[in-house]
Amino acid sequence: MTVSADDAHETAILTIDLDALAANYRRLRELAGPAECAAVVKADAYGIGMAEAAPVLWRAGCKIFFVATLAEAKALRSLLPEAVIYMFSGLLPGTAAMFRTHDLRPVLNSAEEIKEWATYSASVGEKLPCAVHVDSGMNRLGLSAHEVEAVASARDLWTAMTLSLVMSHLACADDPTHPKSETQLQAFDRLRALLPDSIASLANSAGILLGRSYAYDLVRPGIALYGGHPQRQGPNPFQPVVHLAGRILQVRTVAPGETVGYGATRTLRRASRVATVAVGYADGFFRALSTKDGAEGLVVSISGHAAPVLGRVSMDLISVDVTGVPEALSQRGAWVELIGPNVTAQEFAARAGTIDYEVLTNLGRRALRRYIGG
Repeated sequence: MTVSADDAHETAILTIDLDALAANYRRLRELAGPAECAAVVKADAYGIGMAEAAPVLWRAGCKIFFVATLAEAKALRSLLPEAVIYMFSGLLPGTAAMFRTHDLRPVLNSAEEIKEWATYSASVGEKLPCAVHVDSGMNRLGLSAHEVEAVASARDLWTAMTLSLVMSHLACADDPTHPKSETQLQAFDRLRALLPDSIASLANSAGILLGRSYAYDLVRPGIALYGGHPQRQGPNPFQPVVHLAGRILQVRTVAPGETVGYGATRTLRRASRVATVAVGYADGFFRALSTKDGAEGLVVSISGHAAPVLGRVSMDLISVDVTGVPEALSQRGAWVELIGPNVTAQEFAARAGTIDYEVLTNLGRRALRRYIGG
């Protein structure tokens, strides 16, 4: 990693490749075509920064965006005045006017929300647009089959507003062999047929990879945009967007039988060169990545050379074994790749017992953020 005079004092750098983000969007649009490809930019664009990511996606051709909260929707509107913006969390009581003021579209998750949106639309004399979320089997947000049947024939509700989208969400698309996806597809078809005609959306990132029968009119990728792997197996077809590097602060030679880190959980079996790196759980390097005797953990990379993590992860520091790394490459001040081409977010997540979604959204704000491309 090249260090400039401006960042010579930095101990960690998070590089975000906006060209890779745009390339991933174009790839997803190609896979889903002829369906339109939206973008999910909730949770600060999965941790990479909505203010930087959303304009890049807009320039790549994305016109429809999804967020989770009203605050996110308002922030996105200030970035993209012309975009169509849907908000997943639905219509909280008394918030309808805010949607109208900021030209936002709620994703209505219950019959009660539909009635409130219709009543508000009628009160202002405008057929305001919205999405309706039907639950096709995930049993999280969305109208149950009973609710869909109850509101489907309420003509006064649908004439008061504009149904611009009917959507549902897949529970098991990350496993392409799981039968639940097909069950949900059939349930979605059955339920949306009861509602007024509208464009339909079912596929998230993993759903897009299930094939075009899941694409309908609109797809809603999230994790794949940011370089995550939407499915459990096979190569990742998307480019990495996030690269995290930490600085070596010190290198010491430790005798066999000595321990490394808090709790003395890792005992060295051989004389080892141990580097202390300036990244810890405060930076999103999870404490779950700690290692103990008899268990191997995440292997990070120094100029392509493997360096296993040793002992416990602390708030600001980790220890890595650089015995097998040329000394010229593992001196004080050298950079260690923690997420990147040699250490994927998927491997990072697997070693921590989690998923890459959680990795990206927990990268913290202490590392210097450097945006390239876009």
